[in-house]
Amino acid sequence: MNQKYDMNQPILVTGAAGQIGGVGFKLVEFLCAAKISVRAMVRRLDDRSQALVNLGAEVVVGDLTDLQDVNRVIEGCRRIYFGMSVSSSYLEATVNVAASAKYYGIELLVNMSQMTVSEMGVTATTPSPQHRLQWLSEQVLNWSGLPCVHVRPTVFLENPLFHQVAAKTIRESGEIKLPFGTGRTSPIASYDVARVMAKILSDPAPSHIGKIYELTGLKSQNINEIAKEYSSALGRPIKYVDMPMEEWAIHELKPSGLPDHVYHHIYTMAHLHKENRYDRHVNTVEDLTGVKPMSVKNWVQAHIADFQMTGIQS
Repeated sequence: MNQKYDMNQPILVTGAAGQIGGVGFKLVEFLCAAKISVRAMVRRLDDRSQALVNLGAEVVVGDLTDLQDVNRVIEGCRRIYFGMSVSSSYLEATVNVAASAKYYGIELLVNMSQMTVSEMGVTATTPSPQHRLQWLSEQVLNWSGLPCVHVRPTVFLENPLFHQVAAKTIRESGEIKLPFGTGRTSPIASYDVARVMAKILSDPAPSHIGKIYELTGLKSQNINEIAKEYSSALGRPIKYVDMPMEEWAIHELKPSGLPDHVYHHIYTMAHLHKENRYDRHVNTVEDLTGVKPMSVKNWVQAHIADFQMTGIQS
């Protein structure tokens, strides 16, 4: 464990072509830019997997719920980033990765979790099936005895609450329609989460083992304050419209077409925001990387085309 890590041995990045958040893809970008060998696991070959090849990654196709696929993909790697999209198969995938990682004697596994898990336990949970699966997944990894690091980001700015669902009403009416009331939140950009993951995975000595890192955005704000950041980034007034929870779910969330498992997870997150459970702020991103996380304004500017009204150019 005290030997310097051989950067010629690939770091495995699962979920490398994931859509929401896209931490895996950004992580591959950071690692490849640092000339670190990367094996990127994807579900299928498509434009996103080709983009990973173009970055310099070794792309392998596999299914995290298939143990034989997981064995094949992990063999030859010494470090693993385990991340997976919101899925009802999340726990099964975790067990497969843990079993295979244990078999091959990996030296570091960095697990993508989420901050709500910090408030959970055997007698404390949430109505989200995904939250429960992620809490159980952390227990499995801890019981396995693997050299693990759990990274628990708060809600992503790429989450439908702030991106997909919000973008539609911002484009149409200049409004952010959410049922958060006066709840405060500190959303984080996937770019900043990927920076933290890259820092941990590329550390020559695995000194992070056993740590739990919670991550938030630049500051905690209510949605009226966040709307002002959208306004500043877009150069036009953006107003927060507080909606009753069920009305919002029917008129704004359901039309987004999310799978049931994902829908219930996002719905629970909205409830937790209303209960002010996301009013959290830590400086972990800056502490680990030396650079503050991206502001909401800067993130919107980086995704400005998604929020522009029809016919308006950035």
